[in-house]
Amino acid sequence: MDKTANPDHFKSSEDDNPRHVAIIMDGNGRWAEQRGLPRSAGHRRGVETVREIVRASKDFGIEYLTLYSFSSENWTRPKSEISELFALLKLFVRRDLAEMHKSNVQLKIIGEREGLPDDILALLDEAVSLTANNDGQTLVIAFNYGSRGEIASAARRIAVKIKSGELQPDDLDTERISNELDTAGIPDPDLVIRTSGEIRLSNFLLWQSAYSEFVFVDCLWPDFDKSAYHAAIETYRNRTRKFGGLALDTGS
Repeated sequence: MDKTANPDHFKSSEDDNPRHVAIIMDGNGRWAEQRGLPRSAGHRRGVETVREIVRASKDFGIEYLTLYSFSSENWTRPKSEISELFALLKLFVRRDLAEMHKSNVQLKIIGEREGLPDDILALLDEAVSLTANNDGQTLVIAFNYGSRGEIASAARRIAVKIKSGELQPDDLDTERISNELDTAGIPDPDLVIRTSGEIRLSNFLLWQSAYSEFVFVDCLWPDFDKSAYHAAIETYRNRTRKFGGLALDTGS
């Protein structure tokens, strides 16, 4: 696929574009193994893909982009690989933060803070603080994130409010739950993309993706380029979203 394709080739009406795209970036390790390289080489190449897809999102008019970069289950990986992932996160933020800020990108982080190294927390806090007033594209990094844990934490916060009398059980509805999640204030994803050919969510945005469209692509994350991204968006654009109702144009 052509990673230097002319952006104008991909211009399209934004009226039926997804407002929010969420991506499960899968396949870095397999990409490296297929080439006889250490897994760290796949992760490093994956960071370059992140950079390309963030820029492509702006070209495509995507308002919100959420990237699943480190799950709460990833702690079971070898310590050396976890250290490499943390180092790459620091490299990405340090190298790209100024450009994101200049481009009016607001950075948000979702996920658990507990267990993260102090230097990682400080770097993430700095990036979020610096871009807090930007009102262009929003880049959401899901780091040390797991959706079941997110929902459980939200339930605990709601339970405390009910116990204190701040809330009544009858006040509890889907909107209230949504407002207690890490993604409060962020619209639900219209499109969820997963690379590498795997067909599962892996504990990613389980609540938020209830009515999302899903596109699973076979290419590994380091090979996912602007052209592949555009093809996934076109797949979304060619679908009819029902939100549990009827598609009047098909009669289904």
